[in-house]
Amino acid sequence: MWICGDCHLGNLGPLADAKGRVAVQIRDLDQTVVGNPAHDLIRLGLSLASAARGSDLPGVTTARTLERLMVGYETALAGDFDTKGERSLRPGSIGRLVRKSLHRRWRHLAAERLDSVKPELPMGKRFWTLTDEERAALGALFEEEGVHALLTSLQSRDPRDPVELVDAAYWMKGCSSLGRLRFAAMVRIGHDEDSSLALIDLKEATMAAAPRVSEPAMPRDNAIRVVTGAQALSPNLGQRMMAVRLLGKAVVMRELMPQDLKLEVGALTQKRAMALAAYLGAIVGEAHGRQMSAADRTGWLSELAKARTSKLDAPSWLWTSVADLLAVHERAYLEHCRLYALNHAA
Repeated sequence: MWICGDCHLGNLGPLADAKGRVAVQIRDLDQTVVGNPAHDLIRLGLSLASAARGSDLPGVTTARTLERLMVGYETALAGDFDTKGERSLRPGSIGRLVRKSLHRRWRHLAAERLDSVKPELPMGKRFWTLTDEERAALGALFEEEGVHALLTSLQSRDPRDPVELVDAAYWMKGCSSLGRLRFAAMVRIGHDEDSSLALIDLKEATMAAAPRVSEPAMPRDNAIRVVTGAQALSPNLGQRMMAVRLLGKAVVMRELMPQDLKLEVGALTQKRAMALAAYLGAIVGEAHGRQMSAADRTGWLSELAKARTSKLDAPSWLWTSVADLLAVHERAYLEHCRLYALNHAA
């Protein structure tokens, strides 16, 4: 099935759909591939375990957290994660984040992403001036019929509304942006006083590093792969995305919504860690389960049950994988510190 491929805590959060309705789903699908769903559970388990260690929680809490992760995941696979079930598992911190998301408007998005509410992209550290070729390519892109259809289909806009490119820039978003296409575009949609602004993110899609299966074959175009995976795993995000060609590259285009928020986890208590694990496990279980037939869900649940031991109410491969990866991370970190100290001593 389609998996996230990089299912860590920061890649989940509230997402708005085309009509502005909000649900907590997977929010980053750059690594999405057709693969083994166990990989998403291991990645999320590692992220939760790292957060627990960062909060100085005892090792037994990590074990209990993985157990609660599986409780939430299996609850969703069993079909018990409807509206009522979602609210019963939702921790208070997630509830507050969702309520905050629902109250956000364009001015919040502009202030957060642009440090301004003006209809322009502030050139400087994050936004860089385009070349003439890049600006011409973006101008032509927003005149395409498919792009117009997507943008006017969101937020109850009129399909007849004009779409005008107001400003654009290269968007520097960390080292991963360098050497690749990454643009921010501000467009005006509608007529005069009834128009609205939209912030569009355009990102070059590259080959995923996540483990994949050979069959069935995935789209060869990486942008189509990302959009297809998003539509399967995170409908709220997938319906806002489009694969396009820009300057000869495969690029994913999406409109950024004010309601989109990243889950940020601070210091955890044991109770909060376990509640968060169950809830996020259910979110991932829902993303996986919507791709399965009833027979597939029953079979996968049976496989998960077989892998349990009398000492841990979670698959043994989940605990072993998370423990091994934590050890690899700790060793790499300590080696980095040793080399840093040696270099500075010299």
